[in-house]
Amino acid sequence: MVAPFESLASNRLPMSPRRPPLHDTRIQSDLWISRFFFGPDGLRAGWRALLAVFFFIAFVAILSGILLLIPSVRSWVAHVDRTAVTPGTLILGDGPSVASALLAAFVMGLLEGKSFADYGLPLRAAFGKRFWQGALYGLAMLTLLMGLIAAFHGFSPGTLAVRGAAAAHYGALYAIAFLLVAFFEEFSFRGYLQATLESGIGFWPAAVVLSIAFGALHVLNAGESRSGILMVGCFGLLAAFALRRTGNIWFAFGMHAAWDWAETFLYSVSDSGAAAKGHLLNSSLHGPIWLTGGSVGPEASLLVFAVLALAAVGIHYLFSAQHKAA
Repeated sequence: MVAPFESLASNRLPMSPRRPPLHDTRIQSDLWISRFFFGPDGLRAGWRALLAVFFFIAFVAILSGILLLIPSVRSWVAHVDRTAVTPGTLILGDGPSVASALLAAFVMGLLEGKSFADYGLPLRAAFGKRFWQGALYGLAMLTLLMGLIAAFHGFSPGTLAVRGAAAAHYGALYAIAFLLVAFFEEFSFRGYLQATLESGIGFWPAAVVLSIAFGALHVLNAGESRSGILMVGCFGLLAAFALRRTGNIWFAFGMHAAWDWAETFLYSVSDSGAAAKGHLLNSSLHGPIWLTGGSVGPEASLLVFAVLALAAVGIHYLFSAQHKAA
């Protein structure tokens, strides 16, 4: 027999769930915001990458503004043909970018307690063995590509466009210019950003994302094509593979600089749709676009993908998965 009080209790309507106090809701909201920005190791990788990009843009603006305070520079910028590729336009364009990328990484290194070596740039290995190996490799890659195009009657070297002291002058200036171009692109996409995103999503996901961004950046080139943009993205993956196998960006840096220098000055063909002034040869490309890349140049040739694949195989055998020398 059930007691009257117990019977009454058993027939009560269920109580509505107790609402958490207002301060508990605020704590949960604060925790969600904290987790959105911070992980176990501090500020999340994506936010650190964005912060580095912010610093880079700020430093570019500051350094470019300082340069424009110099009357001779301001006058040169006002009268130069910005569509023409010359050592001067490349150096003035990429010089501030190189300095800004280094400054941004330096500031981030101070905040993160890391060195340039942690971002794939050990300074003690600067322009050492790995760089020169990469330079020879890049020169060989571009030479192979032009040789293949010539074998199908798509490239003629022609005659010398410059000789003697003029050739040495332009050759040296373009070497400096493409060292700046290659350093900026490699350190930006395979240096700090690669190391940072790798800590959040892993090496190859980061490499793929940055290679896509690397290719997308070249959409801004007026003479670029879809094939050329795809090649740039694939080159980014090749450079990332070289980074993975060698442990730093010096090989990829040398490879990139030599490729651009050989394409623009040595073989004197269009690079991303731009023909340079002061090139070595009066060369010409002729034949179907799939072979020559058309107005874009050899980087848009379908043969370039075979060269990149062969280069990847070469890196695989030259540097074992366990071999990461500085």
